[in-house]
Order: sequence, then structure tokens, then C-alpha cells
Amino acid sequence: MRKKLATFMAASMILGLTACGTPETATEATSGSQENTTVAEEATEEEKDTASESTDEPVTLRMAWWGSQTRHDLTVEVIEMYEKEHPNVNIEYEFYDFDSYFTKLKTLVASDQVWDIFQLGGNFPEYIDKIQYMDEYIDSGIVDTSGISDAYLKITQDMDGNQIGLSNGLNTYGIAYDVDMFNEAGVPLPTENWTWEDFENAAITISEKTGHFGSSGFTSSEFIAGCSTYIAQQGKVGEYGFFNLDLTGMGFTDPQMLTPYIQMRANLINKGASPDAGAEMEITNIENDFLVTGEAAMTWVAVNQFPTIYDICAGEGRTLALAPIPRISPDGPAGTVVQSSQMLCVSKDSQNKEEAAKFISWFENSTECNNVLKGERGIPVNDAVRESLEAEATDGQKIMYDYVSLVSTFEMPEKINVLSPAGQDEVVDNYRNYIQQVVSGDITAEEAADKTYSDAEKLFN
Repeated sequence: MRKKLATFMAASMILGLTACGTPETATEATSGSQENTTVAEEATEEEKDTASESTDEPVTLRMAWWGSQTRHDLTVEVIEMYEKEHPNVNIEYEFYDFDSYFTKLKTLVASDQVWDIFQLGGNFPEYIDKIQYMDEYIDSGIVDTSGISDAYLKITQDMDGNQIGLSNGLNTYGIAYDVDMFNEAGVPLPTENWTWEDFENAAITISEKTGHFGSSGFTSSEFIAGCSTYIAQQGKVGEYGFFNLDLTGMGFTDPQMLTPYIQMRANLINKGASPDAGAEMEITNIENDFLVTGEAAMTWVAVNQFPTIYDICAGEGRTLALAPIPRISPDGPAGTVVQSSQMLCVSKDSQNKEEAAKFISWFENSTECNNVLKGERGIPVNDAVRESLEAEATDGQKIMYDYVSLVSTFEMPEKINVLSPAGQDEVVDNYRNYIQQVVSGDITAEEAADKTYSDAEKLFN
């Protein structure tokens, strides 16, 4: 009997990319493929490759991803669609919140058992030894890239041009907000070039006037907002980045460039305009973010998540809109780029690499598949798929498409690096903790900036 695993791990703080529930046991997770694994261990590498090339032999693929309940439901639906079209393929899937996903991935890396198909983002360098480059499958035609532009292929290549995976979609960040809550508080709606000062004032005023949070917590995106984006908003366009382009060192020299954002976030928390660390822990996925539950006026969001929360709030008679990330100054750099949301990769540990590559090709290129997924992971990179979805877009999806088009008009650096150096996870965790220490008065914002810079600089020593 075929077994599938939908794993819901205990949630930790992560904005919009999590869900929770009860995991099945490890025995249940692997029992469907245990016999195949035993046989494979006895086979030679040549025999494994020969077996994987057959399209008639039964094939078991393991796949995993992180995301919201909506992402889980849609992905399971298309997996079952693929299995119906390919009766010899059985896909065992696992689903986690963001933090638990990478906890499990690190365990699998250590045991050389990484899923056949797995989802990664800009932190892929940490797992590069477990990624099978897709170039050979593209060259042989197993993976079809004819409908994907070179520009969109490059966003999931390493610095040497190796194809790490195929992008699940184009994405960027924004501020989702409750239009009615702004109006109730008498606060002007965000503009295209509003500032962090405008954001702070709006959050405080809305909190005072309505009794709700002016802004939800930023959770794991705190680093993206206050380090990656905030640093890129200073100087001229492209002058600064948190890390340099080739990931050999820092992209700026003055730690105090981080201080104003840290102080702003601490001010909002101390004034009750944004949740403290305890309240923030209640946010387990984008669908129970305080904006979605009606307890906050704004939240930081990866815009592929916007249609989901728009539909939830619309069902309750509430209207959401999407604003650009605030800038340091109205005429300064936006600090925002359009990039890949995540990508699907083939594991080097896989005994069925070609079959895994075939599924990824189908996942990214099939109009039927993507009519189910509806761009939940981001705007599709395949031209025909994107045109098909735009023609049938919901109101929330139209806002997403229009927003990405708007951000695409912003002046951007000639070169960007959205990758992450190994060890960044600890820097991110420490940064979030430093902000809480500023909130409690244990350290100053200036000290938090120095500590964050020092932590990051040590990655290159």
C-alpha cells in the first residue's frame, strides 16, 4: 500500500511560510521506500542509473517543501495529478514550517538521505554538496526550458552559471495593509515612496486610535527588512549591500547604518504598536498573521502570499492592499528587487535523478499544473503559464501581478546577489535577539548594530 507523509512540525517564529500540526512517525515516513533502498544499497552505481532511466519500472520519489496550509493543499493536488499521468511514479511528500524544514534537511544531509526533490531559497550554498546540477537534464531535453527566458534561468544559477534548480516563481516583498483600519484611524494610505518614518508614525497612530497593532511582527523577515533591504536603501542605488557581491565579505563598513531601523522596531514594540517576542510566537504562518486575524493594520509579506490573505480577509468583508517597502528617504533607493521565490532542486542522494528532474520540469512548465497552483509560490517564470494565469487572475492575484510590475520599474543595481553565505542562520537569529534586548533595555540600538556587524563579519574569518 502506498504511503504518503504530510508532516506538520511544531511552529516557531516565521512569517507567512509556516504551518503546524502533528508529524507521523519516522517509520511511516520511510516505509514506502525501505525495500527500494535496500536493493539500491546492493546495486552498483551503474545499475542504479540504468534503473532510473526506465519509464516503465515503478519509481518512488521523495519530495518536501515548506509553506502555508494553502501551499500544502495545492501541492498535494498537483502531485496526485502527476501520479495519475505517470502511473509508475509514486511520490511520498513531506510538509514542514520553515524552521522545521531546515532542521530536518540538515539531519538528512548528515545521513546522505536528502529528499529526491527539495525546495530551497537563497541559502542554497549551505546545501550545494547535495544539489545535482540540472544542466545535463536541460541539455538532453529531459528538462524543458524553451518557455523560460535566460534572465529567469539565471536567477537560480550559481556564480559559475551552474543551474541549481528551476525557479518556482518571481517574487518580491511588500507591506500588506488593511485599508479600513487606516481610514478608521485617519491615517493616510501608503504611497509609492513612503518612508520608514511614515511607517512608524502610521503604526503608532493606528495603535493609539484603534487599540490594534499598527504593524504585525516581522518574525524571520526582520533580517531581510532591517539588514538586506535597509542597507541597500542607503547611498546610491547599488552602492551598498549587507554582504558584497561575491560573498567574500561585508558590503558596507559602518555598523551604525543598521541602528535607525533597530531603534524604530524597538520603539514600535515598546509602545505596543507591534507585538513583542511572546505575542509574535503566536504567528505560525501567514494565514494567522495578526493582519489576517484583524489584530494589526500592516504586515511584511512576500507578495506571492498576498492572494491567499487577500481572499481570507475578503471573505470577512475586509479590504487589503499592497504597498512598497518603505524607504529611508522618498527619493532614495527602493532597496527592493524582483527575484526567485524559491526553487525545486534534484538531490545528489536520489537514486532516480532523471525522474526527479522530469517532475520539476512538469511542475514549472505544465499549464494544467499551474492552473491549480495559481502562482502561490510566485509569478511563474514560464511565459505560457504566466499568460494563462493572468487571464484568469482573481482580484488578489491581479494586485500581486500589478505590484510586481510596479517594483520592476524601480531603479535597481546592475548586479545583485540574493545568495546567503554559510552560517547566516545564526547571524539572523542573533539579530532578532538583539532587537529584543534593545526592547528590554539590556543593550542600546547602537550596541545591537555593532554586535550584528561583528557576527556577520566573522563568517568570513
